[in-house]
Amino acid sequence: MTLKTTSGRPVRLPGVVLTDHRFTLPVDHDAPDGATLSVFAREAVAPRRRHDDLPWLVFLQGGPGFGAPRPTGASGWIERALADHRVLLLDQRGTGLSTPITPRWLERFATPADQARAIGCFRADSIMRDVAAIREHLVGDGRFGLLGQSFGGFCGVHALSVMPEQLDKVIFTGGLPPLTASADEVYRATYRRVLDKNAAYFARYPDDVDSARRVATMLADGDVRLPNGDRLTVRRFQQLGLALGASDGFEELHYLLELAHVDGEDTLSAAFLHGVQSAQTFEQNPIFAFLHEAIYAQGEATRWSAERVRAEFPEFDIGPDDPVVFTGEMIYPWMFEEYAGLRPFSAAAELLAMRADWPKLYDTDVLARNEVPAAAAVYTHDMYVERAFSEQTAGAIAGLEMWMTNEYEHNGLRADGARVLGRLLDMIA
Repeated sequence: MTLKTTSGRPVRLPGVVLTDHRFTLPVDHDAPDGATLSVFAREAVAPRRRHDDLPWLVFLQGGPGFGAPRPTGASGWIERALADHRVLLLDQRGTGLSTPITPRWLERFATPADQARAIGCFRADSIMRDVAAIREHLVGDGRFGLLGQSFGGFCGVHALSVMPEQLDKVIFTGGLPPLTASADEVYRATYRRVLDKNAAYFARYPDDVDSARRVATMLADGDVRLPNGDRLTVRRFQQLGLALGASDGFEELHYLLELAHVDGEDTLSAAFLHGVQSAQTFEQNPIFAFLHEAIYAQGEATRWSAERVRAEFPEFDIGPDDPVVFTGEMIYPWMFEEYAGLRPFSAAAELLAMRADWPKLYDTDVLARNEVPAAAAVYTHDMYVERAFSEQTAGAIAGLEMWMTNEYEHNGLRADGARVLGRLLDMIA
């Protein structure tokens, strides 16, 4: 199909000029005459360099299923990137202002099987085919650089495997994926990391052992409802541990737990319940729920891996007298019932979990011959992307420069972006 594009008028903010772009692309790149979707990207450039011929740096957000940052000016990693790049903040398909996956959108597809096939076109392989089409439109035969945060780095490794001739550099921050490990192996490793984070959290805030236990008891004994009407169960409460892998995650959870009993010991406060609902964004970002396991799938079904592997870790089972142990970046089949906003996706999610013909994402032979300059920040205690797998992948990509650091958690790019990006760019200068 012919790429259809539209662009908005430039908007100037402090230190940056922003221009919006929209691209009409196939849902399935292998069926270019079939259903289409819109992909949104926001171009950012320093005002004084607006008319310069600058190299492009495409930012690939983590997730999967989250849109790109919305800058209010030049700061952090964006400010550093704008010193010598034109940045493209990509809302990956299905996120932000790109066509979202909603129950209404799924109605375009007749059956749950058709819906699952369509949703299967939102992984790294399809995202990078979008980037290839956008690159051709913006720079013709020129090359793009990539900056991949977390899952965005998974997209970057896929790009190194299938389109290295289109790249002039790839930067990874907490985003080197396992090349061959199964989803089961990934979750075994990350469950152990989550247990470590729980131990560190309760060591910092020992009074929260009792506070969390009291919350869990109230949830187990009663029918506690969130503001949207969903029941807050113990296992849903445990999912607040998703925050523990960020540099500010311990405080985020602690300050929320502080609010739990401000209305008295026999009730959970409205502020706490609103906070829980706000912290759990699976319904706003459903791709994260139904494709999180699939980002690890290559030629085999995940079969609700996180749920199955959890059975190997009885520490997460919460009985009447057990301390609460929070879970992490794991998706469970029961979520498609307990989260009302996920229920319309339940049939497709089940089919995706049982799909066994996921295409291969990485070509180890191509990676072993890599000539694209690449550098990666690997965080020693990363709760979301297992360090050991990242080290293996770094060793498998020829020429990749790795910076192993314990200075940052997984969100190092957000916490200290100018320094993190600056160091990685210097490593491949």
